[in-house]
Amino acid sequence: MASRVEPPFGLFIGGRETPGAGGNRSELTDPATGERVGTAAVGSPDDARAAMEAADAAFRESGWAADDGARRGRALTKLAALLEADAEAFARLETRNMGKPLRESRGDIAFVVRTIEYCAGVADKIEGETIPVPGGRLDYTVREPLGVTVHIAPWNYPLLLAVRSVAPALAAVVLKPATLTPITALAFARLARDAGIPDGILNVVPGRGREVGEALVADPRCRSVTFTGSGEIGVRIAELAGRRLVPATLELGGKGAALVFADADVERAAKAIGYGIFGNAGQMCWAASRLIVHESLRDALLERVRRIAEGLKLGPGLEDSVEMGPLVSREQADRVLEYVRVARADGGTLVTGGAPPDDARLASGHFVRPTVLADVPSDSRAVREEIFGPVLAVTSFADADAAVAAANDSAFGLLATVWTRDLVTAHTVARRLEAGMVVVNEAPTTFPQTPFAGVKGSGVGFEQGARAVESYTRRKNVLVQLGGARRRG
Repeated sequence: MASRVEPPFGLFIGGRETPGAGGNRSELTDPATGERVGTAAVGSPDDARAAMEAADAAFRESGWAADDGARRGRALTKLAALLEADAEAFARLETRNMGKPLRESRGDIAFVVRTIEYCAGVADKIEGETIPVPGGRLDYTVREPLGVTVHIAPWNYPLLLAVRSVAPALAAVVLKPATLTPITALAFARLARDAGIPDGILNVVPGRGREVGEALVADPRCRSVTFTGSGEIGVRIAELAGRRLVPATLELGGKGAALVFADADVERAAKAIGYGIFGNAGQMCWAASRLIVHESLRDALLERVRRIAEGLKLGPGLEDSVEMGPLVSREQADRVLEYVRVARADGGTLVTGGAPPDDARLASGHFVRPTVLADVPSDSRAVREEIFGPVLAVTSFADADAAVAAANDSAFGLLATVWTRDLVTAHTVARRLEAGMVVVNEAPTTFPQTPFAGVKGSGVGFEQGARAVESYTRRKNVLVQLGGARRRG
């Protein structure tokens, strides 16, 4: 394994690794086996302030953010190449720390590489505009970097969801990865240094959200914050940012609906639905956790999804044949099982799963069998709240109006999927759905060049795409009087 991904890891501040002000460390274990993965430093509010100071100094003194972007583009291109060369080592580290199957981690790292490549191409294309105004004047705009930006990343896609916002914002960044899964972000900081990104431009400080996260957002040098995580914490981040009129991009959660119409390809839909809820053990903000199927297909589709759920091989993610790994922690596994209990108590039918696997080899891990629930009442917490686990709730509909109404009956609005062979149905339903993203005849899918956004309780703002850089820059207007005052008479 390359040295850049070998523990132990320290905080990364000002281009150097440090044990942190308090010298605290966390023991990281494989959620599939309980085996020790390594240790990582845990930051404090003092470390948060040190990172903000380093980022602010680098922003003002390095010249990194003041050039035409070509330097940033070259460094990002090199960073992508370094990560691609170490992709297997990063993927294995991600799997050991978070638990997902290795094939999923490999896909995540490939997505990160492509994201960095994409942002490298955008770096020198951040342009202003000229605006027609009356008289002998010239009016134009320029886009300038905001300054130090704070990025608080979740544990379910540790590196992918960190880099998704860090790459387009890379003028001066402080990243706080999740305390459960910090090590690929810390390893990535080592790569960034080797790629030629100046000291202090990228800083990584893991730590508790209430201590490190809040200290970062409240710091007067913070010019924007990007957060991915739960709605409750997102509201708290927004409150802290709002007190200082700091813009916040919030990607908060979902309760995605998969709408399957009577003319859908049932086999393709079943496979995609299985991926959309059992991938990453359901620990996805955009998981298609509500299956809303036309009543004529209900039994046939439910049977196919049940077979898919029961056929998935569970186990440690480093085993190549494994198709679903563990939940990230014992607390998360217990939380998921409690939602299953609630669904059944509310009158739902357990079709399959709903318990840890029987395999004694998996007893040390945080596993929950892929779960399918039918006919759970729409007011059940298991339908209203984000479970963040491999649990699918199934209901049926009679017509398109009922399907759209059921899909929109949610506090969330991140991603929905639609299954139909009819072009008119596809487009009309997509327009009626209250979701930031709609995918037709495919499992949940995104690309670095396409916007990722939610509505309602799923967040504010967007990430990905060429315009994502706008979240980390400000528009300045310049008006120039080109001639003297006009004479009269």
